[in-house]
Amino acid sequence: MEISQIIPHIEVLIFASEKPLSSLDIVELINNHFGFLEERIMLDQVESALEGIREKYASEFYPFEVRESGGGWQFLTKVAYHPTIAQLNGDKFLKRLSNAALETLAIIAYKQPITKGEIEAIRGVNSDYSIQKLLEKELVLISGRNENMPGKPLVYATSKNFMDYFGINSAEDLPKIREVLAEQIVEGTLINPEDFTDTQVADAMTANQETEENAADTEPISGITVNEDGELIIKPDETDTTDRSEETPETDPR
Repeated sequence: MEISQIIPHIEVLIFASEKPLSSLDIVELINNHFGFLEERIMLDQVESALEGIREKYASEFYPFEVRESGGGWQFLTKVAYHPTIAQLNGDKFLKRLSNAALETLAIIAYKQPITKGEIEAIRGVNSDYSIQKLLEKELVLISGRNENMPGKPLVYATSKNFMDYFGINSAEDLPKIREVLAEQIVEGTLINPEDFTDTQVADAMTANQETEENAADTEPISGITVNEDGELIIKPDETDTTDRSEETPETDPR
């Protein structure tokens, strides 16, 4: 069977399913429907069909799209139409997690599986309430127990609802922490004498700046660079023309 013939069946399966369907789920359902025994539909054929479906609904003509989210394929409305459909859901879209719950959820997402004690060690405060709220909202779940720790405490992990809510297919799709930190640029605060209302402090800063500027004009400053290992390398002063060979001590001929 050609791929074009199974595309409509894949579309209706994704549309009618109450939960995200994985590619393997779709392969099994398609083969069960057609009763294929010898010429079964293969995974690569379904994946090719899914790619065609995804490109089809990516067009601006459609207000929804087919995305792999929450562990499988779903029909989801596009971001531009979220304010429109929010009117149908009332307060559902207005409910937000507290900062404490967000902190706890972030720790679980990046450190899972993790125990409550480990969460509290990172946050520095009791996290019973935050964990309970996340469990009620089905954003996290109890994935088992840590058999290697005393008392075998419960361990927590993110749920498929978490992935679906944030539009990712697995925890591996979360942004890397180093990538997030790399986007943050920390700049020093420039303080000028006029920022102070105390005239004595302002005068002292002005005098100090003038002293530093005068020193910079009279004293040559060697160039400083950083090598690949993060070590500071001080370049010799280019204006220094002293012949260093004369300073080399004479060797004893004996």
